[in-house]
Amino acid sequence: MENIILEMRNITKTFPGVKALDNVNLKVKEGEIHALVGENGAGKSTLMNVLSGIYPYGSYEGEIIYQGELCKFSKIKDSEEKGIIIIHQELALVPYMSIAENMFLGNERGKPYAINWNDTYGYADELLKIVGLKESSRTLIKDIGIGKQQLVEIAKALSKKAKLLILDEPTSSLNESESKSLLDLLLSFKKEGMTSIIISHKLNEISYVADRITILRDGSTIETLDKSKDDISEERIIKGMVGRDMTVRFPKRDSLISNENVLEINDFTVHHPMTPERKVVDHVSLTLKKGEVVGIAGLMGAGRTELAMGLFGKAYGRNISGEVKINGKEVTLRKVKDAIENRLAYVTEDRKGNGLILSKSIAMNTTLSSLKKVSYKGVLDRDKEYEVASNYKEKLKTKCPTVWQNVGNLSGGNQQKVLLAKWMFANPDILILDEPTRGIDVGAKYEIYCIINELVAEGKSVILISSELPEILGMSDRIYVMCDGKMVGELGKEEATSETIMSLILKASNKGA
Repeated sequence: MENIILEMRNITKTFPGVKALDNVNLKVKEGEIHALVGENGAGKSTLMNVLSGIYPYGSYEGEIIYQGELCKFSKIKDSEEKGIIIIHQELALVPYMSIAENMFLGNERGKPYAINWNDTYGYADELLKIVGLKESSRTLIKDIGIGKQQLVEIAKALSKKAKLLILDEPTSSLNESESKSLLDLLLSFKKEGMTSIIISHKLNEISYVADRITILRDGSTIETLDKSKDDISEERIIKGMVGRDMTVRFPKRDSLISNENVLEINDFTVHHPMTPERKVVDHVSLTLKKGEVVGIAGLMGAGRTELAMGLFGKAYGRNISGEVKINGKEVTLRKVKDAIENRLAYVTEDRKGNGLILSKSIAMNTTLSSLKKVSYKGVLDRDKEYEVASNYKEKLKTKCPTVWQNVGNLSGGNQQKVLLAKWMFANPDILILDEPTRGIDVGAKYEIYCIINELVAEGKSVILISSELPEILGMSDRIYVMCDGKMVGELGKEEATSETIMSLILKASNKGA
């Protein structure tokens, strides 16, 4: 008889105006890797928040049976004491504290009012070896990359004696090699008997690592697929997620590219804000034509975001130099306001940290970049604000009961649509999209690709930054490749492949080594 470590029965969770979970059922076997997939807003994260006690017993209907015991968690510490540890998509680490201090924050080693630092650092170093991190546990979090921070979170979970590890989009901010290493780590934990639940929109990773896959759609359980006997191809999973076959991942676009350059950048250089001697963007040049989608490919740390933010009114960096021309005219973009006035917009990769105000409404966030359009003599017109936000809600198919709902209550894909609406309302001629589909599902991705096509059909121009090569290849008319702050290649749509892009990156990396 199979050993079920977790069973969630008939879980129903309601928020004001929306039923997030509707009689959801989930069974997880001991020692397996169980994937939870579904479109944005399907209820995946909500279900795991119910399990971990973030949504306490009494705030939902249904039962949680863990290791044969009925559990009524009132807070996250209750579930952690049972060995249920959740690692959220937004990492909960303190940048100016050491790795060890973060790992044992709230779970300090020693006596009351007397931390045993030797034990703390010693045990932390042991756990870091297990997850394959070579850094000293005395290293500050701010001095390691996102991929290594993800490993710190896993080591932190191990310090809490995790029996059931829940990972919510663990690879959304990682490059391919970092993602592979993390997934292999989960497989090694599985060999040692640990049970894992993974939420991910990267279906190739799900197929690689998961034993069974439970699909949610619109807050309900659709089915559970077993790797040992069912088809778990990406096409099959997508069909369960969206309720139909999706044979086309990237919508077709008629080429309406003109010969005129709307943007020219020459010898653009950006220095690191904390270490001014370091160039994060090194004499980069590029062009963008009207009606064109230009992709910028590269590994994490290549300088793509730094280029975009430096261009967007010096939002990042210092000692910025170089020539910028918009519609053939040289412009000086000293601040973000200058960029907006020159019809340039930047959709940040960090929608929750820098793009949106989560505690404010969809309406407020939508009009934030162009308040003058919904104001009269400095007084905000609430009716006009509502009308604008409602129009974009319909146009972008944003799922929400009302535009007065707080953005923080939306799923990731719908938050991304609000962020796009914010900058579309500013009516830019040039739109820089930085990782526009990070952490969102295949259906929502397709909708955002359609929005990009609509924008260029209207004569707008788009710079697309993405770590997903299929996205760059599927959506771009022309592709630039960056490595170590430099532009190392330019490819036309016909000649661009994953292999040619990676070979340019590797060649530049070896040359710089």
